[in-house]
Amino acid sequence: MIITIDGPAGAGKSTVARALARRLGFRYLDTGAMYRAVALAGLRRGIDWNDAQALAELAQQVRIEWDGQRVLLDGQDVTEAVRSSEVTRVTRYAADNPQVRAHLAQLQRALADGHDVVTEGRDQGTVVFPDAACKFFLTASPEERARRRAADLAAQGEPVDLQRVREAIDQRDREDATRPVGALVRAPDAIEVATDGRSVEEVVGYLAALVESAARRKPA
Repeated sequence: MIITIDGPAGAGKSTVARALARRLGFRYLDTGAMYRAVALAGLRRGIDWNDAQALAELAQQVRIEWDGQRVLLDGQDVTEAVRSSEVTRVTRYAADNPQVRAHLAQLQRALADGHDVVTEGRDQGTVVFPDAACKFFLTASPEERARRRAADLAAQGEPVDLQRVREAIDQRDREDATRPVGALVRAPDAIEVATDGRSVEEVVGYLAALVESAARRKPA
């Protein structure tokens, strides 16, 4: 069974998806970390971000792996490194590149093949797994999402200005909505879930109940 969780930055996708996968005994796939890994590789190699072909070739050259908890770039654990503000600022170049998206979508399908998976990102229910058994779209207010992102950055030891974080969230929303491929949109058959004021346990419990109900309805 494939369960997709899409939504904007800061809506709680990663935390909820990881916890839901653990509760159900499914594999967890963080697709956003894969785009961030490409961006990190570009930073390390000093790539020209305006050279779309060079970035596409780089994505093909590097080895990106996801083991359920960590993202590895050419064998190196970069789980924390890909969450830095520096990487966040340039991830859009990887996310907006059609060839990069096609390559990573293929890799995501290969990672999920033959497994029960909870996968989260921006286009999982619309592009990568359009036939997923359960689709969810998580949302939260811009203020709540900015607060969560600021808390994440503070935990990583980065200086935090909440207003700047909010502005970055707003900019990210505009980029996600207007992306030429893989734009952030709710799949018509996805269930929208607002996470404001709800604990992770509450959200996970709600989603788990919906998944279990869908599993019972599935033909034998």
